[in-house]
Amino acid sequence: MKRSRGWWALVGLVLGCASGPEQVESAAADRARELMRAMRSRNGNLLLRCEPEDAEVHLDGVLQGVCTDFGGKPSGLQVGLGMHRIDVKKDGYWPYTTYFEPNSARAGLTIKLKSMQQQSGGSD
Repeated sequence: MKRSRGWWALVGLVLGCASGPEQVESAAADRARELMRAMRSRNGNLLLRCEPEDAEVHLDGVLQGVCTDFGGKPSGLQVGLGMHRIDVKKDGYWPYTTYFEPNSARAGLTIKLKSMQQQSGGSD
């Protein structure tokens, strides 16, 4: 009889531990779940389409690659929590700068850099 009762206690202990973190009820556990949801919801995936395609992409002043690297295959530019500066530039073209604050949705940005050689509306 003792052995049988001990076995069921062990099974109950294992099942209790295997129930996962969602079963833990405390203020600290609730706050941890809230922070995890907030972090997931504020990360972003920014898809870029650029002309020229080999323009450099800088995130907060750090070179990340070229535009074709972030066209969605396999993914876009991964952007974390907060406001970020995105610069797209290539020699011979005017640079493009924008700011992006991600949310849980995937966003897209199409950029056409203007050549420094082009005249805007003037005659020679």
